[in-house]
Amino acid sequence: MVPLSILDLSPIVEGGGPGQSLRNSLDLARHVEALGYRRYWMAEHHNLPGIASAATAVALAHVAAGTSRITIGAGGIMLPNHAPLMIAEQFGTLAALHPGRVELGLGRAPGSDQLTFRAMRRNLLASPEQFPQDVVELMGYFKPAEPGQRLQAVPGAGIEVPIWILGSSLFGAQLAAILGLPFAFASHFAPAAMMEAIAIYRQRFEPSAQLATPRVMLGVTCVAAETDGEARYLFSSLQQSSLNNRTGRPSRVPPPVADFAAGLDPYAAAILNDSLGQAVVGGPETVRRGLDELVARTGADELMVTGNIFDHDKRKRSFAIIAEVGGVSPAG
Repeated sequence: MVPLSILDLSPIVEGGGPGQSLRNSLDLARHVEALGYRRYWMAEHHNLPGIASAATAVALAHVAAGTSRITIGAGGIMLPNHAPLMIAEQFGTLAALHPGRVELGLGRAPGSDQLTFRAMRRNLLASPEQFPQDVVELMGYFKPAEPGQRLQAVPGAGIEVPIWILGSSLFGAQLAAILGLPFAFASHFAPAAMMEAIAIYRQRFEPSAQLATPRVMLGVTCVAAETDGEARYLFSSLQQSSLNNRTGRPSRVPPPVADFAAGLDPYAAAILNDSLGQAVVGGPETVRRGLDELVARTGADELMVTGNIFDHDKRKRSFAIIAEVGGVSPAG
């Protein structure tokens, strides 16, 4: 099995609140660090009532301060929302505080609807089409400052912060290949272009100072429990919230319901198949087979597992089962 990592969306459940969600995220990070997971990433999303990690660098600082070994990163920062200098300063600060533990995944999508995007950027001339230039500018801020250089990221300049390119389409694959950066594909919510994106990235990869050979990490939704039936029941919370988000009714993560999929109309079923069609859900052996099949089919170098579960303890148990069947060794 390949290395396993965690993407935590810091879910806000019905009856809960952001403070508890972020405290749960720290508890989860400590838990998966002890289990031996390689990375712990949080994602930037805005104006979504079920996700507490909008201020991603702040949330990561909270988690990094409460852990000691696991690599902490953004999966990702949506760069069109920000000035590259500010992101360099934020992640330069994190890396100065936690040397060797911080990395930065960059995405091109705004992580929100257009109304929210306009509210955040204010500069309406900014565009996701500037993403390649913004990535190169941001990478430049992490290089050692030259004598007489007037514009520097402080902290940031001369601090090693590895960069990943995120993508849910072919654009990110091409950019990651051109820049010689590792590529993380969002197959946990947009699996349709996964195989083509991986192929393009590997075919067009150009070695860089950061990376000599292609490296692909796949996001995978995975919900594990003691039995297949229990896992499907827990998975229904994610199915409900995903369907709500896709149909313009964003919500906090609802409690699970029995036989949720059986009651879906064809339209709703198609929406969920489009977004969660690669999900691995089941008891230990089902999860083992599902993850093994995904790695065999894609040749992925690493999997980043995510799975919003209503009950925090059951979410921790899910990641423990995944670690067990995935061959992750507990950290010493």
